Amino acid sequence: MDLLIKNISSLVQAEAAPRKFVKGGDMSVVQIINDAFILVRKGVIHDFGKMTEISRTGPGTMDKPAKVIDAAGRFVFPSFCDPHTHLVYAGSRESEFADRIRGLSYLEIASRGGGILNSARRLHEAPEDELFIQAMKRIDEIIHQGTGAVEIKSGYGLSTLDEIKMLRVIKRIRENSHVGVKATFLGAHAVPVEFRDDRNRYIDMIINEMIPIVASEELAEFVDVFCDDGFFSVEETERILMAGLKYGLIPKIHANEMGFSGGIQTGVKYGALSVDHLEYTGDEEIEALLGSGTIPTLLPGAALFLGLPLSPARKMIDAGLPVALASDFNPGSSPTGNMKLIMSLGCILLKMLPEEALNAVTINAAAAMGISDTHGSVARGKVANLFITKPLPSLAYFPYAYGSDLIETVILKGKII
Repeated sequence: MDLLIKNISSLVQAEAAPRKFVKGGDMSVVQIINDAFILVRKGVIHDFGKMTEISRTGPGTMDKPAKVIDAAGRFVFPSFCDPHTHLVYAGSRESEFADRIRGLSYLEIASRGGGILNSARRLHEAPEDELFIQAMKRIDEIIHQGTGAVEIKSGYGLSTLDEIKMLRVIKRIRENSHVGVKATFLGAHAVPVEFRDDRNRYIDMIINEMIPIVASEELAEFVDVFCDDGFFSVEETERILMAGLKYGLIPKIHANEMGFSGGIQTGVKYGALSVDHLEYTGDEEIEALLGSGTIPTLLPGAALFLGLPLSPARKMIDAGLPVALASDFNPGSSPTGNMKLIMSLGCILLKMLPEEALNAVTINAAAAMGISDTHGSVARGKVANLFITKPLPSLAYFPYAYGSDLIETVILKGKII
């Protein structure tokens, strides 16, 4: 059945000519149609425009009677895309939260067996079905917070069996959820304790054992490495990315969260779809990104939660880059997948304009997942992932009211959820 939403106060991010991403000064512009309609057919956006043009959607163009929603006073947005999460995990890590309040740093907690290694132990002990059940609860939560597509990483396995277990859970999520899912292999998230005296043996395992299985079972589209101080060096990262590329895995990079690691330049060198975190980013890193096609993806929730320096979003945008935002949903450094909140943090912490933040969580976030041809804006032929707000006075009110639940109706693939 067709779905017709009419009398929309403001239809946001409406594109007659879809774009791959927006950059620099264009990020401050969002196309809005006031007093609008949108027609959904067979799960995709069929038409949209001013209410004065709605006659073209009349009975003569309908295969079946339409389900009609009157959105008077309300905004319609394209669903958020979240291009960086770790939402498949076992349990939580609130004890580390208390440790940070007592003054321990992220690296100090990690060196004592906390952090990623803590999650790896828990994940090893959890059956696959239990991981799936926990993850689906998180998926349901983010859907109702407005997310329509999400990237999910492995990286809490740190062994061949457990990394594959994680990726199989991600595959089950894709097959059993309305949300769009992209999978990333992140075996190089940390070095397990048993390999600390022989790092190369673990890297060899990633290259010669894990990646071939991931590729043969088609469990991931991307390969990621935590290229940062205290984790993996540039040289180690290059070895892993080259192995992934050999098997058709597109690079992504955790970079420059803890220091000027060279991760950004490495990501650009190997054609990474995105480089993520980027709290430590200077002129050299920005110059490397310009014109590269690699999307800088910022995670303000993690910076807030860990008390890290803030990524220089303003400097990046002013230099002409296409900035994306992501939640980093994970149990240790950003235990939320609320992209409306992330949009607000983009404005409050990173000094992004509301329009810039919106572009960063929609079209640019879709680009950082490689799906901007089908997601991230309201355009004819794109997947009908939308949400309808409660009555709003303006676009800026949406991130301004950072603690308010302003989403009233969620539509994924043309279906009301």
